[in-house]
Amino acid sequence: MRTAFLVRVLLALGLTLGAGRASAQASPRIDLALPAQEALLREGPTLRGTNLLADPQLRDLVRNGFPARFSFRVELWSTGGLFNSLTASTAWDVIVRYDPLDKVYQVVRIAGDRAVSLGRFADVSEAGDAVGRAVRVPLNAPSRDRYYYNGVLDVEVLSLSDLDELERWLRGELRPAVSGRRNPGTALTRGVRTLVVRLLGGTRRHFETRTGTFRP
Repeated sequence: MRTAFLVRVLLALGLTLGAGRASAQASPRIDLALPAQEALLREGPTLRGTNLLADPQLRDLVRNGFPARFSFRVELWSTGGLFNSLTASTAWDVIVRYDPLDKVYQVVRIAGDRAVSLGRFADVSEAGDAVGRAVRVPLNAPSRDRYYYNGVLDVEVLSLSDLDELERWLRGELRPAVSGRRNPGTALTRGVRTLVVRLLGGTRRHFETRTGTFRP
């Protein structure tokens, strides 16, 4: 049954890839906002995303059972020397998965070993709003030197191994398996899934933003 599902997704994917290129869409973006001048030594910037699930191709893939991962990273850079220097950075992921039984989109933020649900949404636009929800980044300037923040977002459909790991996590197995053993399924099933994931490589997206240079 699962193989048949994946074959149907392959057929749908071909239609989606063609339709997605022709569709007009709002442009996804991320923005970084500095705290007030007097708070620069105590607080980090605020990162916010807009239209992060606006891509019709990405929406269709998620709707057809392929979770999307939004990998955020914020870096604090110092300036003033011969070269800019990376002072500190922090990163987190947001996973969007469609539950076909309840007909809702599950949105989960993962930072380190901690996973926090951001909600379950019947509307994909609301799920996208949750992905881009403003986050105060715990990355304050440590001194009164000159700095700037750089924000990075990488969007991709989960890989074959990531799909397996996410399925284990959703079954309540919160930690990734360390033995390296997993249910291999049939050769046909895994072969079809591998082909799907290779085709999904075209859905990867990369976004960057940065603040102006500041001195606390």
